[in-house]
Amino acid sequence: MSTSNDIGSLCLETIDPMRDIRAGLVREVGSLATWSVSSCKSGFGVNQLRDDNIETYWQSCGQLPHLVNIQFRRKTIVSDIYIYVNHRLDESYTPNIISIRAGTNFNDLQEVELVELLEPYSWIRIKIKDIHNLSLKTHLLQIAVLKNHQNGNNCHIRLIKIHSPISTKDFLLGNFSTVEMRQYTTIK
Repeated sequence: MSTSNDIGSLCLETIDPMRDIRAGLVREVGSLATWSVSSCKSGFGVNQLRDDNIETYWQSCGQLPHLVNIQFRRKTIVSDIYIYVNHRLDESYTPNIISIRAGTNFNDLQEVELVELLEPYSWIRIKIKDIHNLSLKTHLLQIAVLKNHQNGNNCHIRLIKIHSPISTKDFLLGNFSTVEMRQYTTIK
């Protein structure tokens, strides 16, 4: 199931990938995965995608599409992908069209989101849903850069974060949404 989103250069809200983590609603699960890229310039690889430094970046090297593969050991629920890109610094290296694909292996990947980025310069949030409009459960995520701004060949992606929802359902006490009330979700 593919949908299309346009994410413009003028964001009305500041996107903070840590907000929902601090609130206890999601956790970052990228560290549970094995990461690989289709190509990279020496010194600008997977480590730069995960180093929490917006000054470093992955730089692809070769022909489009450029791929980031995120493989989990077991099926993992994914609700959001956050990508940090900066058109102001990277210009033609900035991704313009990104396809998010999911599956159990490389042979059965299906596109779940198609996103057009219009000169982005900060965090981009891509909500991931299955055909039933629920968070997606997958073994493999692939982020495919299909086109760059100004028809550039290689791309820069500065950071990627993968979020999974935290289940707080407790059949006795209910589902609390505030941090203050989450302390009561278990009986001690």
